[in-house]
Amino acid sequence: MHTKVNIKDAVGMILSHDVTEIIPGERKGPAFRKGHKVRQSDLCHLQRLGKRHLYVLDIQEGWLHEDEAVVTLAQAFCGPGVHWSGEPVEGKLRLLAAHEGVFRVDVDALKRVNMLGWVMCASRHTHMRVHKGEVVAATRAIPLVIERSVVDEAAEIGKKQNGLFAVNRLKRTKVGIIVTGNEVFSGLIEDRFEAVLRPKIAAIGSTVEEVIHAPDDPDYIEREITRFIDNGIDLILTTGGMSVDPDDVTRNAVTQAGATDVTYGAAVLPGAMFMIAYIGSIPVMGIPACGIYHEATLLDLLLPRVLAGERIGREEIAALGHGGLCLDCPECRYPICPFGKGGI
Repeated sequence: MHTKVNIKDAVGMILSHDVTEIIPGERKGPAFRKGHKVRQSDLCHLQRLGKRHLYVLDIQEGWLHEDEAVVTLAQAFCGPGVHWSGEPVEGKLRLLAAHEGVFRVDVDALKRVNMLGWVMCASRHTHMRVHKGEVVAATRAIPLVIERSVVDEAAEIGKKQNGLFAVNRLKRTKVGIIVTGNEVFSGLIEDRFEAVLRPKIAAIGSTVEEVIHAPDDPDYIEREITRFIDNGIDLILTTGGMSVDPDDVTRNAVTQAGATDVTYGAAVLPGAMFMIAYIGSIPVMGIPACGIYHEATLLDLLLPRVLAGERIGREEIAALGHGGLCLDCPECRYPICPFGKGGI
């Protein structure tokens, strides 16, 4: 596939090798990289480098140059909320988030693409929150010239899944918080949950509409849940009352209020006594006491996914056991850490 040609005949052809330039005392490196398409304006520079002949690619039918191949791959891998732009650089393209949201990866399809061997695609972890313009993945053809059939096979995997990647928009949600516990309700101890939860809700673009304190009385808690829903609250957070003590009745109150799909307990630390349930389409999330003492808990892993429209149940929470152990670092750097990154 490599052909030796006179540089005057090389215009429009593609270099099969780097052309090195040495400037004494300044630099040594490629003046032209392999894959470069030779232009008329390049000839004088090449002659100054002492080049009279070049090795160029003779791309036969059924084969693709890496730049053409990677455009095909990028188009097939981008799903809703993901796009690519610009020109390939050494056969590589970056895929970008088109808007803020939760990044989703079809992990199995991505693995099947990478099993083909002559193409590659690497991404960020699935379920991560991303912002508009952030790089979420990158892809390339590995050889300079690649068989079209391999590229087509990889692209077909992406197309069948409507893309390997998507970014689901976050819903701007009205949140109601119910802080349970006789001690807080009676004023014997100060509530510490509200100060923790308000910044988390604001940071994700939603608003706390109301915060109320409730005793350990399931009927009282049930009435407040119903009132929140009647007043247009989209997401209810309950705090306290999540353990197994007899006076921890919050879960019973949520069930009394009509909740279905109640999932209690999680293979995540901190957050083992977390609860999520649904009253119709309204998520109710029960946050155990660890939410006060830890910077990042299961709530931080699930809140963006819930606001992106995902319905969370036992299967989704069970998958978080892999990677669901917080290391309690002296200085929390979440989300730039392994916590929650293993679940698919």
